[in-house]
Amino acid sequence: MHERIPPKTPNMNAYIEAYHSILEDDFLEQMTFETFQEAVEQLDRYVKYYNKVRIHGSLGYLSPEQYYNQYNQGCLPSVEIKL
Repeated sequence: MHERIPPKTPNMNAYIEAYHSILEDDFLEQMTFETFQEAVEQLDRYVKYYNKVRIHGSLGYLSPEQYYNQYNQGCLPSVEIKL
């Protein structure tokens, strides 16, 4: 479900803010695009890389796809989340 947060409140959605920071550092600052179509294609490639190849420290140094597969196979221990 899509959720809207008030403007100028990045602390209300830290996950997407962190993703945007990674996207900017790893992708946008490294690239130059000639056309909008080229930008869309390159972004699509980067998102696939981000989800299938790039390791994430918060996921035990697995890619999101690897983590998801291991989670579904019951190979990962339970994690306690404290609020």
